[in-house]
Amino acid sequence: MPLPAPATTPPPAAVWDLFCRVIDNHGDLGVCWRLARGLARRGLPVRLWVDDAAALAWMAPQGEPGVTLIHWAGDAATLPALNPGAVVVEAFGCDPPAPFVARMAACAAQGQRPPVWINLEYLSAEAYVERSHRLASPQFSGPGRGLTKWFFYPGFTPATGGLMHDDLPAGSPHEHRAWLQACGWCAAGEWPVSLFCYDNPALSGLLRRLPAWAGGQPVRLLAAPGAAQRQLQAMATAGTLPQGLAITALPWLSQPDYDRLLAGCALNLVRGEDSFARAQLAGAAPMLWQIYPQHDGAHAPKLEAFVRRCTAGATPDLALAVAASQRAINGLGDWPEALPPPAPWAALQARWRDGLRAQTDLVTQLHSFVTGKTLE
Repeated sequence: MPLPAPATTPPPAAVWDLFCRVIDNHGDLGVCWRLARGLARRGLPVRLWVDDAAALAWMAPQGEPGVTLIHWAGDAATLPALNPGAVVVEAFGCDPPAPFVARMAACAAQGQRPPVWINLEYLSAEAYVERSHRLASPQFSGPGRGLTKWFFYPGFTPATGGLMHDDLPAGSPHEHRAWLQACGWCAAGEWPVSLFCYDNPALSGLLRRLPAWAGGQPVRLLAAPGAAQRQLQAMATAGTLPQGLAITALPWLSQPDYDRLLAGCALNLVRGEDSFARAQLAGAAPMLWQIYPQHDGAHAPKLEAFVRRCTAGATPDLALAVAASQRAINGLGDWPEALPPPAPWAALQARWRDGLRAQTDLVTQLHSFVTGKTLE
């Protein structure tokens, strides 16, 4: 492959190029936006290359100083003529466009330091994450021949890249619940439960158990747009929505407002990766995770690995009850007769959250890793 034509615009010093290909319109882009924002707030300019940025209109309507959006059309002919920055991050193995990778390799061929190339992987509690974190992947062929890509894994232990948690909402759960009420989304005395899910046949099983779980208090379901609202509306129309449940159809929320929602609810049903991580960090409410289903069933051991970690130290009865509910919401087991008791479940969640927050956050770890590579 011939060397690419010289780019017309030199990159600013220390710029990070972050590539995101939208698969799940919210999780992938949500993670990438939080990373871009976190880097920019550390004074590191970021060019966020994304093929579909539409969700940022509600996810991050104010934008962020230091973050520049670049439309990644996937068409080499329309690729902006930009030189690579000091760091290139491909999120979730999304493969930056070949001409751009060729420009990265051209830096080395011309005697310049090539970008530090990072593959930011998916979040998992599985054991391979610790083994694979920070591993080198030399490129022996293709447009990046001669370069080295580095795997960087988010995770739940100090042997991983950790989670992004330096931007959590301030305030107590009481204050966040008061904010929910001020927004008109729930009333005093109601138990707010957030629902953000894929289409899910197991949802009805959860709803049937909520009134008893709330101890007779009225439950307010705060449903995200999309599958949650669609399924609840279908149940309400069919008359199958359990007694004691009321529905609020939420608009799409910005990331800071969604974090406040999670921090103010009594229970959170989340999905994918971004909301899954934030529900663990933003508050002390119990959380059920609808994991992104894989056609080969790989989501099942991924769920089990997470459940084992987050229930470590719990009483056997509580650990079994939490595991059963996590499996049930994913259609991987039958619903137990009742959900885990609220207070012990919340205490377990709070201890898990505190442990995660005590670890160095992902943005700091990633920046430190890259800095070390530039000094080698």
